[in-house]
Amino acid sequence: MEQADYRQLNGIALAYLGDAVYEVFIRQHLLSKGLAKPTKLQHLATHYVSAKAQAALIDLMKQDDILTEDEWGYFKRGRNANSHTHAKHTSVLTYRISTGFEAMMGYLQLAGKQDRIEELAEWCIQQVEAGRIKHEK
Repeated sequence: MEQADYRQLNGIALAYLGDAVYEVFIRQHLLSKGLAKPTKLQHLATHYVSAKAQAALIDLMKQDDILTEDEWGYFKRGRNANSHTHAKHTSVLTYRISTGFEAMMGYLQLAGKQDRIEELAEWCIQQVEAGRIKHEK
């Protein structure tokens, strides 16, 4: 299959892929902890992959100076993309920030930067498990 040119894709398309890429890491992490009950897995996954969690993770990435200039550029492309939908249980701003997070992950996938995806996903897992972001209620 021919690989898409990530430099030509809009932020929503990058986010479409990035959402799946990041969620695979989170699902693998949760399964590696021996969790198998679907309702429990879904509940725990929201601590990592919800719009609110991803927006909080972006705030921490900025605070901790985690992302490269290119990664910030793709985040901004996703954040600024015009979407005709948004999450039902979060603000438009939070949804746009999480779309930027996902677009950045999509860019990394299409650019073949698997090591960087893994590094960022592990960092995100550590931040959630260290209690640096508030869990949704």
